[in-house]
Amino acid sequence: MLITNHVLSGALIGALTDEPAVALPVGVASHFALDAMPHWGRWDSREHFLRVAVADGLVGLGVMAGAVAAVPAPRRVAVLAGMVGAALPDLDKPARIFFGRSPFPRRWDDFHSRIQDEAPHRFYSHELRGGALMAGAFAAFALLARKRVRP
Repeated sequence: MLITNHVLSGALIGALTDEPAVALPVGVASHFALDAMPHWGRWDSREHFLRVAVADGLVGLGVMAGAVAAVPAPRRVAVLAGMVGAALPDLDKPARIFFGRSPFPRRWDDFHSRIQDEAPHRFYSHELRGGALMAGAFAAFALLARKRVRP
């Protein structure tokens, strides 16, 4: 699953709660729920991973900045906490590339690997269309949530 979709789900979670302490763990849980869905993600090489991950990471950071700027000030910390929680489990990937190891305990990594439903052939058929549909749905829900939570 691309990080941008995780970030969008975390923004929605944060927009629907007042509590950063709730948004963060629910964001983490949403990460695993999304990773259990069929998606693209097996990498041919380090270069392939970096080509996709850098672009997706930059888009994800842009989405984070935009979401924090778009929500009312009282909701910003909760929205940020939801996005951080939703993205956090994927820190293992760049950590392995750059430092040779995951920052998480082995049981965490084993669980994360077991629930992944990834396949290299899904990129064009699922990730682009499905990811775009998912991103659109998250954005629509976030807009609705924003209207609901305006001060």
